[in-house]
Amino acid sequence: MLEIIKQDPWLEAYEKCILSRHDYAVSRERELLGSTHKSLSDFASGHLYFGLHKTEGGWVFREWAPNATEIYFLCRANDWKPSEGFSLSRLKGGIWELSLDHDRISHGDHYKLLIRWSGGEGERIPAWSRYVVQDPHTYLFSAVVWSPNTSFSFKHERPILGDRPLLIYETHIGMSGEEEKVSSYREFKEHILPRIAAKGYNAIQIMAIMEHPYYGSFGYQVSSFFAPSSRFGTPDELKALIDEAHRLGLLVIMDLVHSHAVKNEVEGLAKFDGTHTQYFHDGERMMHPLWNSMCFDYGKSEVLHFLLSNCKYWLDEFNFDGFRFDGVTSMLYYSHGMGQAFISYKDYYNGHQDGDAIMYLTLANKLIHEMRPSAIIIAEEVSGMPGLALPFDRGGYGFDYRLAMNIPDFWIKTIKELPDEKWHPSAIWWELTNRRNDEKTISYVESHDQALVGDKTLVFRLMDKEMYWHMDKADTDATVERGISLHKMIRLACISTTNGGYLNFMGNEFGHPEWIDFPREGNGWSYKYARRQWSLQDNGFLKYEWLEAFDRAMVQHISSIKNIDTLPLQQLWSQDDEQVLAYSRGEYVYIFNFNPTKSWVDYKILAPTGEYQIILDSDDKQFGGQGRNDRSINHFTTPDALYTKEGKGFLSLYLPSRTALVLQRRKQSSGHNG
Repeated sequence: MLEIIKQDPWLEAYEKCILSRHDYAVSRERELLGSTHKSLSDFASGHLYFGLHKTEGGWVFREWAPNATEIYFLCRANDWKPSEGFSLSRLKGGIWELSLDHDRISHGDHYKLLIRWSGGEGERIPAWSRYVVQDPHTYLFSAVVWSPNTSFSFKHERPILGDRPLLIYETHIGMSGEEEKVSSYREFKEHILPRIAAKGYNAIQIMAIMEHPYYGSFGYQVSSFFAPSSRFGTPDELKALIDEAHRLGLLVIMDLVHSHAVKNEVEGLAKFDGTHTQYFHDGERMMHPLWNSMCFDYGKSEVLHFLLSNCKYWLDEFNFDGFRFDGVTSMLYYSHGMGQAFISYKDYYNGHQDGDAIMYLTLANKLIHEMRPSAIIIAEEVSGMPGLALPFDRGGYGFDYRLAMNIPDFWIKTIKELPDEKWHPSAIWWELTNRRNDEKTISYVESHDQALVGDKTLVFRLMDKEMYWHMDKADTDATVERGISLHKMIRLACISTTNGGYLNFMGNEFGHPEWIDFPREGNGWSYKYARRQWSLQDNGFLKYEWLEAFDRAMVQHISSIKNIDTLPLQQLWSQDDEQVLAYSRGEYVYIFNFNPTKSWVDYKILAPTGEYQIILDSDDKQFGGQGRNDRSINHFTTPDALYTKEGKGFLSLYLPSRTALVLQRRKQSSGHNG
């Protein structure tokens, strides 16, 4: 019996289905390897064969286009016209090849393909292109020969996470600067990486790296899967960014979009060789009904080769430390997860799951860990598919973490629908801890998703228009004070209850105002909302500085505790009518008073017997609070005959309204009045 079933007896009814998925991945791996390849890593080396490569004898270019009848290499040397010396020869299996002398093309030259098929032809960007640029005048894309005389060499070792929780700072290169423009890899390396390291996070997650034609898609409509986006700079500049991040002790996770592809034909994979079905499904399954994009056919060996090679390429070539797989729910189900409630286990084993996609994800995770055992792989998945973040040999799909996507939705719903006096600790506790015990999750209050146009950041939901006028430290405003207090409490509750990691989107730690809106026709192609206003936290006069200071202290506290994400969570106190929540992790006690008006004096909370000291107080003046607690005072538990045998006593505390406290037990004691 697989470990997943041993840990969850409710899955016994679906053992046959779970075993079938497991065995299918094993059999497909065996088929892919055949007698030629020794391992998945050996198999997933398409990027070393396809595309453009410089050899001692000249250039070699290869492409897979089984439906093509003719293919021409177009470049400056042939005046961008099909010519005999640039005609590819057809090999077996729909593979085409061209050899060129060294002097025909050189580093920096642009090129394309002209592909002809029965009844038509079209210019195409090679599928395995490693650098693709867009002409600023014609807006057309072309591949670029990337072969500098001096190849980039990584100098710094990859950091080791060790016994620390994963603390992710989610980023977007283009919108990372303060100027109204597209920022670059170089600017990010020089100006943003030091900020992130100073904030205490130990990983960055970079969005929108794979080349995409439309900037406003946030990188989700990928056209060239092997090309880092040129709008931010060159491949070597991305490598330099990653190397510098490693020097600063930051792991680098890449957002990987293998759930779909842009439907553009000239610069994408759609109708690449004249057919829509070269890489994608046919019929109704071809197009994603919500995203208007192309859906990969994971049952094809050539598609598996392409995507698995893509995983290996980003690890090998750019030294990434792992991936966040985007749109996993869409991959798992024929329905893409749309219109399904997922309220019982039968919803995961009713035959509506895409077995080929599940097999691909399983093999991708196995490949990544085969190449790099310490790699970090995160699934963006909302349905709650069991086993997603379990190792393959235990019956899972092999991800290391899954995003806790329920948490931001819970906070949005709470803020929108409930008055402050109806914020019940029991509901908060349930939502923050409702997860599978055998799978690690990444907890977060808000990612980029919660701030994209049409939505609001957490701070904007809490303060709305008042933050435009009352964020000066000298100003007092009840709405802003409420927002600052709850912003701190919500984030501390989220990070302190994680069982794997925590994520924050760039700028949200200091309450970056408003939403994210990329340049588009509807906003006059403005960059006003596609940037980060770091000066808000830096200038010393605004309340954003307080929020950033609290986030820094909160992150430092969490990262200082060895394996805190694995320490048992124990609820100590939950009073909905008083709106007080308390829980412990190891020697630390976390207490929240969500009551909007009442500060509790001599409030008693049952806790492990000992002497405690407040080590973090959201009401501290350095965080914009009123400083109502004296942190120099130690607190002692008072014994109670009913709980003495359990090693517990009552802590008597002053709990200011809308305040969170973190107490550390300094030593055990028999208990006395403090």
